[in-house]
Amino acid sequence: MSLLVVGTMAFDALETPFGKVDKIVGGAATYIVYSAAYLCNQIDLVSVVGGDFPDEVMEDLHKRGVCTDGVQIKKDEKTFFWSGKYHVDMNTRDTIDTQLNVLETFDPILPAQYQNPDILMLGNLMPVIQKKVLSQMTTRPKFIVLDTMNFWIESSKPDLLEAFKEVDLLTINDEEARLLSGEYSLVKAAKHILKLGPKNLIIKKGEHGALLFNENETFFTPALPLEEVFDPTGAGDTFVGGIVGHLSKNNDFSFENLKRAIIYGTVMASFTCEKFGTERIANLTQEEIKERIQKLVQLGTYSL
Repeated sequence: MSLLVVGTMAFDALETPFGKVDKIVGGAATYIVYSAAYLCNQIDLVSVVGGDFPDEVMEDLHKRGVCTDGVQIKKDEKTFFWSGKYHVDMNTRDTIDTQLNVLETFDPILPAQYQNPDILMLGNLMPVIQKKVLSQMTTRPKFIVLDTMNFWIESSKPDLLEAFKEVDLLTINDEEARLLSGEYSLVKAAKHILKLGPKNLIIKKGEHGALLFNENETFFTPALPLEEVFDPTGAGDTFVGGIVGHLSKNNDFSFENLKRAIIYGTVMASFTCEKFGTERIANLTQEEIKERIQKLVQLGTYSL
């Protein structure tokens, strides 16, 4: 099945208790496609970068089956840049610097061959941009996934709520779920959010796992305990990349298969945390992935 990913490609500067890097490749779409490509061999990518973005990353994506015809390259401008510092608990961070650069004027124009995907993954972008992508679909995708964040919930809620009406799966974290719903209980928050339009909802809880909801069912998966977490940046994007990769391989959008997709996504996210940036997620073997899936399945298996 074909997968269309729309999102940011960026440079990040990061500081964690384990070290510091000044400029590495990041961005939501970058993490998503690296993760999804282990299962999906037909990925179309829409993003924007400056002339400073490394050619070798594009070449690496091509080798993994990612078509970058929809990536706008503005040679005389700079790529989106974000800098942040993580606290000791690795769950909270401070933004040091954000430079929108090419993202400030990003206008996603989809090539004709991109306009009929089986699965559409709308990464964390301005809701107006997400809506513009939706308007360019010649036929409705079989499954639409949307990710967002607290900034858009606070600054662009009307546009975001309009986009929700088209969504099959919304992914947000627990803080965003509470902000969006006004409810502290995540169960109550999920009920409120599902009434806004999404058919399914994932609430990410970082090191405490993730919850999946639809109107009638609930599922929980734990996160994999890691000995060391070097950098959680991009873990949420890698998580959703694993989910859409799994869905594209199986052509099954049932709640049961979404449960399996979350397990796969959880495993992919765990790898991302072990190195800075995309270093770990870009260098996995299928055997490593299978082994870690078994560990997670065993972790969640109970006998009474």
